[in-house]
Amino acid sequence: MKDEELRRHVLEALEFDPSVDATGIGVAAFEGVVTLTGHVGTYSEKYAAEKIVAKVKGVKGIAQDIEVRASYEHGNSDEELARRALHSIAWNVAVPDNQVQVKVQHGWITLGGAVRWRFQRDAAESSVRQLKGVKGVVNQITLDDGPRISDVKERIERALKRSASLEAHDIEVNVRGHTVILNGRVKSWLDRRAAEKAAWNAPSVTAVEDNLIVS
Repeated sequence: MKDEELRRHVLEALEFDPSVDATGIGVAAFEGVVTLTGHVGTYSEKYAAEKIVAKVKGVKGIAQDIEVRASYEHGNSDEELARRALHSIAWNVAVPDNQVQVKVQHGWITLGGAVRWRFQRDAAESSVRQLKGVKGVVNQITLDDGPRISDVKERIERALKRSASLEAHDIEVNVRGHTVILNGRVKSWLDRRAAEKAAWNAPSVTAVEDNLIVS
């Protein structure tokens, strides 16, 4: 697919989705890598824009440089935003109680602490992503090692084979300590994310090295 054709498809996808106001977003494409620039009104729009682009056929990589221009409103102070973030996390049943810390500076939320599973880390970030006044989220929550199991590699390979969208025979899985290394080829950027997710869902995994090539 030519760069200009890919750029047009990405723009159409962004304009079609009602969750994003694409009027302030710029798109460039070069050899399958899409660069997003410009501005949006909320952090949730910035996050949604990347998810939308990842689903476009032909996208091999994404460079995200969208600025969030959140308008100032009463109650959007850092102190108030921190209170709302803590409250939102506390109500999320997927996040363990008292395991996540929150720091807010100029609308940017930094999450700290430690949890057992990757989905708990993601749930904490999801809890604060759509709060009004958020300009960005830095997720520094770490994962506890937990008990080491011997069949991590086999579990991940079985998970990849169960995925209808992935051709598991093109993906090589290796495990070094608590780190999973993925090598091989996938058909799309979205498939690459799906393979990463399968690796993260295995017990005791604290890092994933994704060397998969989109082709």
